[in-house]
Amino acid sequence: MVKSQRKVGALLSYVVIALNMIVGLAYTPFLIRSLGQAEYGLYSIIYNVISYLTVMDMGFGNSIIIYTSRYINQGDKEKQDKLHGMFFMIYCIIGVIATFIGIILFFNVDILFGNSMTMEELSKARIMMLILTFNLAITFPLSIFGNIIAAHEKFIFGKSVKILQILLQPMIMIPLLLLGYKSIAMVVVITVVNIMCLLLNSFICIKNLHVKLKFKGFDFSLLKEIFAYSFFIFLNQIIDKANWSLDQFLLGSISGTVTTAVYAVSSQLNNMYMNFSTAISNVMLPKITKMEDSKATNKEFTEVFVKTGRVQYILMALIITGFVLFGQVFINWWAGPGYENSYIIACILMIPITIPLIQNIGLSILQAKNLYKYRTFIFLGIAILNIAISIPLIKIYDGIGAAIGTAVSLLLGQGLILNIYYHKKVGINMIEFWKNILRMSIPIIFVVLFGIGLNVFIVSDSILLLIVKIILYSVVYGIMMWFFGMNTYEKDLIRKPVNKILAKVRG
Repeated sequence: MVKSQRKVGALLSYVVIALNMIVGLAYTPFLIRSLGQAEYGLYSIIYNVISYLTVMDMGFGNSIIIYTSRYINQGDKEKQDKLHGMFFMIYCIIGVIATFIGIILFFNVDILFGNSMTMEELSKARIMMLILTFNLAITFPLSIFGNIIAAHEKFIFGKSVKILQILLQPMIMIPLLLLGYKSIAMVVVITVVNIMCLLLNSFICIKNLHVKLKFKGFDFSLLKEIFAYSFFIFLNQIIDKANWSLDQFLLGSISGTVTTAVYAVSSQLNNMYMNFSTAISNVMLPKITKMEDSKATNKEFTEVFVKTGRVQYILMALIITGFVLFGQVFINWWAGPGYENSYIIACILMIPITIPLIQNIGLSILQAKNLYKYRTFIFLGIAILNIAISIPLIKIYDGIGAAIGTAVSLLLGQGLILNIYYHKKVGINMIEFWKNILRMSIPIIFVVLFGIGLNVFIVSDSILLLIVKIILYSVVYGIMMWFFGMNTYEKDLIRKPVNKILAKVRG
Protein backbone atom coordinates (compact mmCIF):
# COMPACT_ATOMS: atom_id res chain seq x y z
CA MET A 1 0.00 0.00 0.00
CA VAL A 2 2.80 2.41 0.96
CA LYS A 3 4.74 1.49 -2.17
CA SER A 4 1.61 2.16 -4.21
CA GLN A 5 1.17 5.52 -2.48
CA ARG A 6 4.79 6.37 -3.30
CA LYS A 7 4.40 5.47 -6.96
CA VAL A 8 1.08 7.26 -7.36
CA GLY A 9 2.48 10.15 -5.33
CA ALA A 10 5.40 10.49 -7.74
CA LEU A 11 2.94 10.32 -10.66
CA LEU A 12 0.71 12.98 -9.07
CA SER A 13 3.82 15.08 -8.47
CA TYR A 14 4.29 15.16 -12.22
CA VAL A 15 0.58 15.95 -12.61
CA VAL A 16 1.12 18.89 -10.23
CA ILE A 17 4.13 19.99 -12.26
CA ALA A 18 2.25 19.58 -15.53
CA LEU A 19 -0.69 21.59 -14.19
CA ASN A 20 1.67 24.25 -12.86
CA MET A 21 3.23 24.46 -16.29
CA ILE A 22 -0.09 24.46 -18.17
CA VAL A 23 -1.61 27.04 -15.84
CA GLY A 24 1.59 29.08 -15.96
CA LEU A 25 1.78 28.95 -19.75
CA ALA A 26 -1.89 29.86 -20.18
CA TYR A 27 -2.36 32.19 -17.21
CA THR A 28 0.93 34.11 -16.97
CA PRO A 29 0.67 35.87 -20.38
CA PHE A 30 -2.85 37.01 -19.46
CA LEU A 31 -1.59 38.07 -16.03
CA ILE A 32 1.38 40.00 -17.45
CA ARG A 33 -0.77 41.85 -19.96
CA SER A 34 -3.55 42.54 -17.43
CA LEU A 35 -1.21 43.90 -14.76
CA GLY A 36 1.26 45.63 -17.06
CA GLN A 37 5.02 45.20 -16.86
CA ALA A 38 5.59 47.61 -13.94
CA GLU A 39 2.84 46.20 -11.70
CA TYR A 40 3.84 42.61 -12.49
CA GLY A 41 7.36 43.55 -11.40
CA LEU A 42 5.98 45.19 -8.24
CA TYR A 43 4.02 42.06 -7.32
CA SER A 44 7.12 39.90 -7.91
CA ILE A 45 9.28 42.09 -5.68
CA ILE A 46 6.90 42.19 -2.71
CA TYR A 47 6.01 38.50 -2.97
CA ASN A 48 9.71 37.62 -2.88
CA VAL A 49 10.45 39.96 0.03
CA ILE A 50 7.75 38.36 2.20
CA SER A 51 8.82 34.90 1.07
CA TYR A 52 12.13 35.52 2.86
CA LEU A 53 10.20 35.11 6.12
CA THR A 54 9.41 31.49 5.25
CA VAL A 55 12.95 30.64 6.41
CA MET A 56 11.58 31.06 9.93
CA ASP A 57 10.30 27.52 9.48
CA MET A 58 13.79 26.81 10.88
CA GLY A 59 14.00 23.57 8.92
CA PHE A 60 11.45 22.00 11.29
CA GLY A 61 9.25 20.83 8.40
CA ASN A 62 11.71 18.13 7.36
CA SER A 63 12.29 17.23 11.01
CA ILE A 64 8.56 16.65 11.53
CA ILE A 65 8.49 14.30 8.53
CA ILE A 66 11.57 12.37 9.64
CA TYR A 67 10.67 12.01 13.33
CA THR A 68 7.00 11.28 12.66
CA SER A 69 8.04 8.63 10.14
CA ARG A 70 10.39 7.16 12.74
CA TYR A 71 7.67 7.01 15.43
CA ILE A 72 5.23 5.46 12.93
CA ASN A 73 7.76 2.70 12.27
CA GLN A 74 8.11 2.20 16.02
CA GLY A 75 4.32 2.20 16.50
CA ASP A 76 4.61 4.93 19.18
CA LYS A 77 1.45 7.07 18.90
CA GLU A 78 2.13 8.88 22.19
CA LYS A 79 5.42 10.29 20.94
CA GLN A 80 3.78 11.35 17.67
CA ASP A 81 1.09 13.32 19.51
CA LYS A 82 3.59 15.04 21.79
CA LEU A 83 5.85 15.87 18.84
CA HIS A 84 2.97 17.41 16.89
CA GLY A 85 1.67 19.39 19.86
CA MET A 86 5.13 20.76 20.57
CA PHE A 87 5.68 21.90 17.00
CA PHE A 88 2.20 23.37 16.67
CA MET A 89 2.98 25.67 19.59
CA ILE A 90 6.45 26.47 18.22
CA TYR A 91 4.94 27.37 14.84
CA CYS A 92 2.35 29.61 16.54
CA ILE A 93 5.20 31.53 18.18
CA ILE A 94 7.05 31.72 14.84
CA GLY A 95 3.86 33.06 13.23
CA VAL A 96 3.68 35.88 15.79
CA ILE A 97 7.34 36.76 15.19
CA ALA A 98 6.78 36.72 11.41
CA THR A 99 3.87 39.12 11.85
CA PHE A 100 6.06 41.49 13.86
CA ILE A 101 8.79 41.44 11.19
CA GLY A 102 6.20 41.98 8.44
CA ILE A 103 4.93 45.08 10.24
CA ILE A 104 8.49 46.42 10.49
CA LEU A 105 8.89 45.91 6.72
CA PHE A 106 5.56 47.69 6.18
CA PHE A 107 6.86 50.82 7.92
CA ASN A 108 10.17 50.72 6.01
CA VAL A 109 8.97 50.29 2.41
CA ASP A 110 10.16 53.82 1.53
CA ILE A 111 13.67 53.04 2.77
CA LEU A 112 13.85 49.75 0.85
CA PHE A 113 12.36 50.86 -2.47
CA GLY A 114 11.95 54.65 -2.35
CA ASN A 115 14.71 55.21 -4.92
CA SER A 116 13.23 52.92 -7.57
CA MET A 117 9.40 53.06 -7.10
CA THR A 118 6.73 55.71 -7.56
CA MET A 119 4.49 56.85 -4.69
CA GLU A 120 1.58 54.77 -6.06
CA GLU A 121 3.78 51.68 -6.24
CA LEU A 122 5.01 52.22 -2.67
CA SER A 123 1.40 52.50 -1.45
CA LYS A 124 0.43 49.22 -3.14
CA ALA A 125 3.59 47.59 -1.81
CA ARG A 126 2.58 48.37 1.79
CA ILE A 127 -0.89 46.86 1.37
CA MET A 128 0.47 43.70 -0.25
CA MET A 129 3.04 43.31 2.52
CA LEU A 130 0.33 43.35 5.19
CA ILE A 131 -1.85 40.80 3.38
CA LEU A 132 1.04 38.42 2.67
CA THR A 133 2.29 38.77 6.24
CA PHE A 134 -1.14 37.67 7.51
CA ASN A 135 -1.02 34.75 5.07
CA LEU A 136 2.36 33.68 6.43
CA ALA A 137 1.30 34.02 10.06
CA ILE A 138 -1.57 31.57 9.48
CA THR A 139 0.52 29.27 7.28
CA PHE A 140 3.17 28.51 9.92
CA PRO A 141 1.02 26.69 12.52
CA LEU A 142 -1.21 24.98 9.96
CA SER A 143 1.70 23.77 7.79
CA ILE A 144 2.46 21.05 10.34
CA PHE A 145 -0.49 19.01 9.00
CA GLY A 146 0.94 18.84 5.49
CA ASN A 147 4.20 17.48 6.95
CA ILE A 148 2.27 14.87 8.94
CA ILE A 149 0.48 13.74 5.77
CA ALA A 150 3.87 13.39 4.03
CA ALA A 151 5.27 11.38 6.96
CA HIS A 152 2.33 8.98 6.74
CA GLU A 153 3.16 8.74 3.01
CA LYS A 154 -0.38 9.75 2.07
CA PHE A 155 0.98 11.33 -1.08
CA ILE A 156 -2.23 10.93 -3.06
CA PHE A 157 -4.20 13.23 -0.78
CA GLY A 158 -1.33 15.70 -0.34
CA LYS A 159 -0.84 16.08 -4.07
CA SER A 160 -4.58 16.28 -4.69
CA VAL A 161 -4.83 19.28 -2.38
CA LYS A 162 -1.94 20.88 -4.25
CA ILE A 163 -3.75 20.29 -7.55
CA LEU A 164 -6.85 21.98 -6.11
CA GLN A 165 -4.77 24.96 -5.03
CA ILE A 166 -3.15 25.30 -8.46
CA LEU A 167 -6.52 25.32 -10.24
CA LEU A 168 -8.45 27.55 -7.84
CA GLN A 169 -6.10 30.56 -7.96
CA PRO A 170 -6.42 31.32 -11.70
CA MET A 171 -10.11 30.30 -11.76
CA ILE A 172 -10.86 32.99 -9.18
CA MET A 173 -8.32 35.54 -10.37
CA ILE A 174 -9.07 35.63 -14.12
CA PRO A 175 -12.59 37.11 -13.67
CA LEU A 176 -11.18 39.65 -11.21
CA LEU A 177 -8.48 40.70 -13.67
CA LEU A 178 -11.13 41.11 -16.36
CA LEU A 179 -13.03 43.39 -13.97
CA GLY A 180 -9.92 45.55 -13.54
CA TYR A 181 -8.55 44.29 -10.23
CA LYS A 182 -4.77 43.99 -10.08
CA SER A 183 -1.90 43.00 -7.77
CA ILE A 184 -3.64 43.62 -4.43
CA ALA A 185 -6.52 41.35 -5.46
CA MET A 186 -3.94 38.72 -6.45
CA VAL A 187 -2.41 38.49 -2.99
CA VAL A 188 -5.89 38.38 -1.41
CA VAL A 189 -6.84 35.40 -3.60
CA ILE A 190 -3.51 33.67 -2.91
CA THR A 191 -4.10 34.09 0.82
CA VAL A 192 -7.70 32.83 0.83
CA VAL A 193 -6.95 29.75 -1.31
CA ASN A 194 -3.82 28.92 0.70
CA ILE A 195 -5.63 29.05 4.05
CA MET A 196 -8.50 26.96 2.69
CA CYS A 197 -6.08 24.21 1.56
CA LEU A 198 -4.23 24.31 4.90
CA LEU A 199 -7.52 23.84 6.74
CA LEU A 200 -8.36 20.92 4.46
CA ASN A 201 -5.04 19.25 5.37
CA SER A 202 -5.73 19.75 9.07
CA PHE A 203 -9.25 18.30 8.76
CA ILE A 204 -7.98 15.13 7.06
CA CYS A 205 -5.19 14.72 9.62
CA ILE A 206 -7.58 14.93 12.54
CA LYS A 207 -10.44 12.91 11.01
CA ASN A 208 -8.68 10.23 8.93
CA LEU A 209 -5.19 9.95 10.43
CA HIS A 210 -6.47 10.51 13.99
CA VAL A 211 -3.76 13.07 14.68
CA LYS A 212 -3.85 14.59 18.14
CA LEU A 213 -1.89 17.53 19.50
CA LYS A 214 -0.67 16.94 23.04
CA PHE A 215 0.63 20.07 24.74
CA LYS A 216 1.85 18.42 27.93
CA GLY A 217 5.00 16.52 28.63
CA PHE A 218 7.31 18.26 26.17
CA ASP A 219 10.51 16.32 25.59
CA PHE A 220 13.04 19.14 25.67
CA SER A 221 15.94 16.78 25.07
CA LEU A 222 14.18 15.70 21.85
CA LEU A 223 13.64 19.37 20.93
CA LYS A 224 17.34 19.99 21.44
CA GLU A 225 18.19 17.00 19.23
CA ILE A 226 15.76 18.16 16.53
CA PHE A 227 17.05 21.72 16.68
CA ALA A 228 20.63 20.48 16.26
CA TYR A 229 19.48 18.54 13.18
CA SER A 230 17.30 21.36 11.83
CA PHE A 231 19.75 24.19 12.40
CA PHE A 232 21.78 23.51 9.28
CA ILE A 233 18.64 22.94 7.21
CA PHE A 234 17.50 26.34 8.50
CA LEU A 235 20.78 27.93 7.43
CA ASN A 236 20.44 26.27 4.04
CA GLN A 237 16.95 27.74 3.66
CA ILE A 238 18.35 31.21 4.32
CA ILE A 239 21.13 30.61 1.82
CA ASP A 240 18.70 29.24 -0.79
CA LYS A 241 16.61 32.38 -0.43
CA ALA A 242 19.73 34.48 -0.87
CA ASN A 243 20.62 32.57 -4.05
CA TRP A 244 17.16 32.46 -5.64
CA SER A 245 15.17 35.41 -4.29
CA LEU A 246 17.77 38.05 -3.51
CA ASP A 247 18.30 38.84 -7.20
CA GLN A 248 14.76 40.20 -7.53
CA PHE A 249 15.13 42.24 -4.33
CA LEU A 250 18.41 43.74 -5.57
CA LEU A 251 16.93 44.45 -8.99
CA GLY A 252 13.88 46.06 -7.36
CA SER A 253 16.09 48.30 -5.23
CA ILE A 254 18.64 49.18 -7.94
CA SER A 255 16.91 48.91 -11.32
CA GLY A 256 13.16 49.18 -10.60
CA THR A 257 9.97 47.25 -11.32
CA VAL A 258 10.30 46.89 -15.12
CA THR A 259 13.71 45.18 -14.99
CA THR A 260 12.44 42.99 -12.16
CA ALA A 261 9.46 41.94 -14.29
CA VAL A 262 11.82 40.73 -17.04
CA TYR A 263 13.83 38.75 -14.49
CA ALA A 264 10.64 37.42 -12.87
CA VAL A 265 9.57 35.79 -16.15
CA SER A 266 12.94 34.02 -16.35
CA SER A 267 12.69 33.06 -12.71
CA GLN A 268 9.23 31.56 -13.23
CA LEU A 269 10.51 29.43 -16.12
CA ASN A 270 13.50 28.38 -14.01
CA ASN A 271 11.19 27.42 -11.13
CA MET A 272 9.09 25.27 -13.49
CA TYR A 273 12.29 23.57 -14.61
CA MET A 274 13.42 22.97 -11.03
CA ASN A 275 10.04 21.53 -10.05
CA PHE A 276 10.29 18.80 -12.67
CA SER A 277 13.29 17.29 -10.89
CA THR A 278 11.81 17.36 -7.39
CA ALA A 279 8.73 15.26 -8.18
CA ILE A 280 10.52 11.98 -7.43
CA SER A 281 12.89 13.15 -4.69
CA ASN A 282 10.07 14.81 -2.72
CA VAL A 283 8.41 11.45 -2.09
CA MET A 284 11.69 9.66 -1.32
CA LEU A 285 12.62 11.24 2.04
CA PRO A 286 10.64 8.76 4.18
CA LYS A 287 12.15 5.84 2.23
CA ILE A 288 15.69 7.24 2.57
CA THR A 289 15.09 7.72 6.31
CA LYS A 290 14.05 4.06 6.63
CA MET A 291 17.17 3.00 4.68
CA GLU A 292 19.37 4.92 7.11
CA ASP A 293 17.52 3.48 10.13
CA SER A 294 18.06 -0.02 8.77
CA LYS A 295 21.79 0.70 8.25
CA ALA A 296 21.78 0.58 4.45
CA THR A 297 25.22 0.39 2.84
CA ASN A 298 26.89 3.09 0.75
CA LYS A 299 26.43 0.83 -2.27
CA GLU A 300 22.66 0.75 -1.66
CA PHE A 301 22.54 4.54 -1.34
CA THR A 302 24.61 4.86 -4.54
CA GLU A 303 22.16 2.60 -6.38
CA VAL A 304 19.22 4.80 -5.33
CA PHE A 305 21.21 7.94 -6.19
CA VAL A 306 22.14 6.69 -9.68
CA LYS A 307 18.71 5.20 -10.42
CA THR A 308 16.87 8.40 -9.45
CA GLY A 309 19.42 10.64 -11.15
CA ARG A 310 19.14 8.75 -14.44
CA VAL A 311 15.34 9.03 -14.49
CA GLN A 312 15.56 12.74 -13.70
CA TYR A 313 18.23 13.30 -16.35
CA ILE A 314 16.07 11.76 -19.09
CA LEU A 315 13.42 14.39 -18.43
CA MET A 316 15.67 17.34 -17.54
CA ALA A 317 17.89 16.92 -20.61
CA LEU A 318 14.82 17.00 -22.88
CA ILE A 319 13.58 20.21 -21.26
CA ILE A 320 16.86 22.13 -21.11
CA THR A 321 18.01 21.24 -24.63
CA GLY A 322 14.55 21.98 -26.01
CA PHE A 323 14.45 25.33 -24.23
CA VAL A 324 17.89 26.40 -25.47
CA LEU A 325 16.88 25.49 -29.03
CA PHE A 326 13.34 26.91 -29.11
CA GLY A 327 13.03 29.14 -26.03
CA GLN A 328 13.60 32.55 -27.64
CA VAL A 329 10.67 32.24 -30.04
CA PHE A 330 8.52 30.83 -27.25
CA ILE A 331 9.21 33.74 -24.86
CA ASN A 332 8.62 36.33 -27.60
CA TRP A 333 5.19 34.79 -28.16
CA TRP A 334 4.40 33.96 -24.54
CA ALA A 335 5.45 37.08 -22.61
CA GLY A 336 5.26 39.58 -25.47
CA PRO A 337 7.35 42.66 -26.29
CA GLY A 338 9.80 43.91 -23.68
CA TYR A 339 10.77 40.47 -22.38
CA GLU A 340 13.39 39.48 -24.99
CA ASN A 341 16.19 39.34 -22.39
CA SER A 342 14.18 36.83 -20.35
CA TYR A 343 15.42 34.06 -22.69
CA ILE A 344 19.08 34.89 -22.09
CA ILE A 345 18.56 35.17 -18.33
CA ALA A 346 16.64 31.88 -18.20
CA CYS A 347 19.37 30.01 -20.12
CA ILE A 348 22.06 31.41 -17.81
CA LEU A 349 20.09 30.19 -14.78
CA MET A 350 18.80 26.85 -16.09
CA ILE A 351 21.93 25.33 -17.63
CA PRO A 352 24.10 25.26 -14.45
CA ILE A 353 21.20 24.31 -12.15
CA THR A 354 20.76 21.10 -14.17
CA ILE A 355 23.63 19.46 -12.25
CA PRO A 356 22.12 19.72 -8.75
CA LEU A 357 18.64 19.02 -10.13
CA ILE A 358 19.57 15.53 -11.31
CA GLN A 359 21.28 14.95 -7.95
CA ASN A 360 18.67 16.29 -5.54
CA ILE A 361 18.00 12.84 -4.09
CA GLY A 362 21.35 13.50 -2.43
CA LEU A 363 19.70 16.16 -0.27
CA SER A 364 17.34 13.54 1.17
CA ILE A 365 20.34 11.30 1.87
CA LEU A 366 22.15 14.15 3.63
CA GLN A 367 19.05 14.87 5.73
CA ALA A 368 18.56 11.22 6.69
CA LYS A 369 22.26 10.82 7.56
CA ASN A 370 22.27 14.17 9.41
CA LEU A 371 25.11 15.41 7.19
CA TYR A 372 23.65 18.77 6.21
CA LYS A 373 26.39 20.71 7.96
CA TYR A 374 28.99 20.68 5.21
CA ARG A 375 26.41 21.51 2.52
CA THR A 376 25.55 24.58 4.59
CA PHE A 377 29.11 25.86 4.46
CA ILE A 378 29.25 25.23 0.69
CA PHE A 379 26.02 27.13 0.13
CA LEU A 380 27.06 29.94 2.44
CA GLY A 381 30.10 30.43 0.24
CA ILE A 382 27.84 30.30 -2.85
CA ALA A 383 25.52 32.97 -1.40
CA ILE A 384 28.36 35.31 -0.46
CA LEU A 385 29.98 34.88 -3.88
CA ASN A 386 26.61 35.38 -5.57
CA ILE A 387 25.97 38.67 -3.78
CA ALA A 388 29.54 39.89 -4.30
CA ILE A 389 29.37 39.22 -8.05
CA SER A 390 25.73 40.19 -8.63
CA ILE A 391 25.66 43.73 -7.19
CA PRO A 392 28.30 45.23 -9.54
CA LEU A 393 27.01 43.16 -12.48
CA ILE A 394 23.43 44.38 -11.92
CA LYS A 395 24.62 47.98 -12.13
CA ILE A 396 26.18 47.22 -15.53
CA TYR A 397 23.98 44.53 -17.10
CA ASP A 398 20.76 44.63 -15.01
CA GLY A 399 19.00 41.23 -14.95
CA ILE A 400 21.63 39.46 -17.08
CA GLY A 401 24.28 40.49 -14.54
CA ALA A 402 22.22 39.06 -11.68
CA ALA A 403 21.85 35.77 -13.55
CA ILE A 404 25.60 35.54 -14.27
CA GLY A 405 26.40 35.99 -10.59
CA THR A 406 24.02 33.18 -9.66
CA ALA A 407 25.29 30.86 -12.41
CA VAL A 408 28.98 31.21 -11.52
CA SER A 409 28.36 30.52 -7.85
CA LEU A 410 26.15 27.50 -8.67
CA LEU A 411 28.72 25.88 -10.97
CA LEU A 412 31.49 26.25 -8.44
CA GLY A 413 29.54 25.26 -5.32
CA GLN A 414 26.95 22.69 -6.40
CA GLY A 415 28.60 21.56 -9.61
CA LEU A 416 32.08 20.93 -8.22
CA ILE A 417 32.49 21.13 -4.45
CA LEU A 418 29.25 19.34 -3.47
CA ASN A 419 30.02 16.48 -5.87
CA ILE A 420 33.39 16.00 -4.21
CA TYR A 421 31.67 15.93 -0.82
CA TYR A 422 29.13 13.32 -1.95
CA HIS A 423 31.97 11.10 -3.15
CA LYS A 424 34.55 11.59 -0.38
CA LYS A 425 32.44 12.05 2.75
CA VAL A 426 28.92 10.71 2.11
CA GLY A 427 30.16 7.56 0.39
CA ILE A 428 28.18 7.88 -2.84
CA ASN A 429 30.11 6.69 -5.88
CA MET A 430 29.95 9.85 -7.99
CA ILE A 431 32.28 8.41 -10.61
CA GLU A 432 29.70 5.72 -11.31
CA PHE A 433 26.97 8.37 -11.39
CA TRP A 434 28.78 10.53 -13.95
CA LYS A 435 29.67 7.51 -16.09
CA ASN A 436 25.95 6.81 -16.36
CA ILE A 437 25.13 10.43 -17.20
CA LEU A 438 27.88 10.67 -19.85
CA ARG A 439 26.75 7.45 -21.54
CA MET A 440 23.18 8.78 -21.65
CA SER A 441 24.42 12.09 -23.11
CA ILE A 442 25.79 10.52 -26.31
CA PRO A 443 22.36 10.05 -27.99
CA ILE A 444 21.30 13.47 -26.66
CA ILE A 445 24.13 15.12 -28.62
CA PHE A 446 22.76 13.69 -31.86
CA VAL A 447 19.25 14.86 -30.97
CA VAL A 448 20.53 18.40 -30.33
CA LEU A 449 22.19 18.38 -33.76
CA PHE A 450 18.81 17.39 -35.20
CA GLY A 451 17.20 20.32 -33.33
CA ILE A 452 19.78 22.74 -34.72
CA GLY A 453 18.94 21.44 -38.18
CA LEU A 454 15.25 22.13 -37.56
CA ASN A 455 16.05 25.74 -36.68
CA VAL A 456 18.24 26.15 -39.75
CA PHE A 457 15.71 24.77 -42.24
CA ILE A 458 12.50 26.00 -40.55
CA VAL A 459 13.07 29.69 -39.86
CA SER A 460 9.84 31.27 -38.64
CA ASP A 461 8.32 32.95 -35.59
CA SER A 462 4.99 31.19 -36.18
CA ILE A 463 3.66 29.53 -33.02
CA LEU A 464 2.28 26.63 -35.08
CA LEU A 465 5.68 25.90 -36.61
CA LEU A 466 7.24 26.22 -33.14
CA ILE A 467 4.84 23.56 -31.83
CA VAL A 468 5.63 21.31 -34.81
CA LYS A 469 9.39 21.65 -34.16
CA ILE A 470 8.97 20.91 -30.45
CA ILE A 471 6.87 17.80 -31.20
CA LEU A 472 9.36 16.54 -33.80
CA TYR A 473 12.27 17.18 -31.46
CA SER A 474 10.52 15.39 -28.56
CA VAL A 475 9.66 12.36 -30.71
CA VAL A 476 13.23 12.00 -31.99
CA TYR A 477 14.52 12.49 -28.43
CA GLY A 478 12.22 9.75 -27.12
CA ILE A 479 13.24 7.31 -29.87
CA MET A 480 16.97 7.91 -29.37
CA MET A 481 16.72 7.58 -25.58
CA TRP A 482 14.61 4.42 -25.82
CA PHE A 483 17.08 2.61 -28.06
CA PHE A 484 20.40 4.12 -26.96
CA GLY A 485 19.98 5.77 -23.55
CA MET A 486 17.46 3.99 -21.30
CA ASN A 487 18.00 0.76 -19.37
CA THR A 488 15.42 -1.97 -18.65
CA TYR A 489 14.24 -0.38 -15.39
CA GLU A 490 13.58 2.96 -17.09
CA LYS A 491 11.80 1.34 -20.02
CA ASP A 492 9.60 -0.61 -17.57
CA LEU A 493 8.51 2.66 -15.96
CA ILE A 494 6.81 3.40 -19.27
CA ARG A 495 6.12 -0.13 -20.52
CA LYS A 496 4.30 -1.50 -17.45
CA PRO A 497 1.66 1.27 -17.11
CA VAL A 498 1.05 1.19 -20.88
CA ASN A 499 0.62 -2.60 -20.83
CA LYS A 500 -1.85 -2.33 -17.94
CA ILE A 501 -3.90 0.25 -19.83
CA LEU A 502 -3.85 -1.88 -22.99
CA ALA A 503 -4.88 -4.96 -21.02
CA LYS A 504 -7.88 -3.12 -19.56
CA VAL A 505 -8.87 -1.82 -23.00
CA ARG A 506 -8.66 -5.31 -24.50
CA GLY A 507 -10.40 -6.92 -21.54
